[in-house]
Amino acid sequence: MFDKLTLRIFAIFIITLAFFLAVILTIPDFDARNLTYLSEKEKCSGVELAKSIEHDLAKVPKSSFRWWMRFMVVMDNLQPQGQFLYIVTPSDQIITSDTNNIDLIRNFSELTNKADNPAKKIYGSYDVIGPFPIKYSNEAYYLYIMRICSDPQSPFLNLIFDYPFLLLTVTMLASSPFLLWLAWSLAKPARRLKKAAEQVARGNFTQWPELEKFGSSEFKATGASFNHMLRELKRMQEIQQRLLSDISHELRTPLTRLQLAVALSKRKYGETKETERIELEGQKLDIMIGELLLLARQQQANNESQIPCQINKLCKHLLDNATFEAEQLHKSFKLISKLPEQSILCYPQAFCSALENVIRNAFRYCCYLVEVNFQIINNQLIISIDDDGLGVAEDELNQIFRPFYRTSEARDRESGGTGLGLAIVANAIKQHSGKVYAEKSHLGGLRIVIKLPLYNKQ
Repeated sequence: MFDKLTLRIFAIFIITLAFFLAVILTIPDFDARNLTYLSEKEKCSGVELAKSIEHDLAKVPKSSFRWWMRFMVVMDNLQPQGQFLYIVTPSDQIITSDTNNIDLIRNFSELTNKADNPAKKIYGSYDVIGPFPIKYSNEAYYLYIMRICSDPQSPFLNLIFDYPFLLLTVTMLASSPFLLWLAWSLAKPARRLKKAAEQVARGNFTQWPELEKFGSSEFKATGASFNHMLRELKRMQEIQQRLLSDISHELRTPLTRLQLAVALSKRKYGETKETERIELEGQKLDIMIGELLLLARQQQANNESQIPCQINKLCKHLLDNATFEAEQLHKSFKLISKLPEQSILCYPQAFCSALENVIRNAFRYCCYLVEVNFQIINNQLIISIDDDGLGVAEDELNQIFRPFYRTSEARDRESGGTGLGLAIVANAIKQHSGKVYAEKSHLGGLRIVIKLPLYNKQ
């Protein structure tokens, strides 16, 4: 079933095609150099001149010596100023004092052989009219007149009419505004929809009323559906936030009671392996609840404002802390490159928290060495964090940024990991219009790569 937009595009295309096809077919008819018939005034003027010549030629006997020379004398005497006269004999000979344009007259005489309906045709800056019959010695002669054209056609138009390919090119150029208008009318609402979709991808669920006001009916209907989707997403987000908040409250209350009970049990019966295990798992649960709420708040909104920050100043304190932490853990931390002096547009706290999370994750799973490298490539900041740990299987590299995804339950249980750290990092980098991914490290472990666009002051 054809929709209205399809019919609209088809109709505009057919109308445009038909219009320019009609132009191409009819425009040669407007060539002023085509053979056209004379007006009554021009016809009468030519007939009178032919009669005058015929009257004077009656005095010239054909048997006279060089009778055609006397033809030329008569023609010169009666020739109007600015015009040239030509007489074509029954044997197709042309009598004239102007021998330069005989070929034009011959061409014109071949096109016009009807003396009762004289015509005219433009040749460059001249036009030729005729034929006008002249009776001489009981034979039919024809008079042709060449005169300066009063309204010559421009050389550019002559070029267009003479070369059809050029005419087609001009027609295509003339049709371009119509096609551009069609493309623009279709692309404008699509650009609005794309812009709205990009905002949704960044977590902004604000509705776009203009999507329902502009464009074809199909785009308006799409805009209405898009806004309905935004309303539902926002409602589901609010339900999710409320649910997480309620779950947090409900979990923290029994968790607090559990921790209190463990403390009382330790005081009454002393510390045992069981109480120690309960206390450890309680701490893990407390950390998991905190990280889960942090992830939910990140996905909903960021209270910070994005500001341009110089990379070396933004990251120096964080890297100093990482160096100190590495010393306490008896591990090695190396900064491979000098910190760049360019700037990025970021949420400072969220960005530093994400980078710190990745570095601490590297410390947690490395054997001894962690390396951090800052590079500027193609107007992008690229940060790579490498460790010499056991790494991650190739088929799991794209999965480790999912919430609660764990590559090894035994390792996470031992290190206290919750499976939310890299999900928080990925969400924070996404808010900065960047991307983060994992790959094999040259140190043998895991490499986390963060890419962010540099700040452009313009």
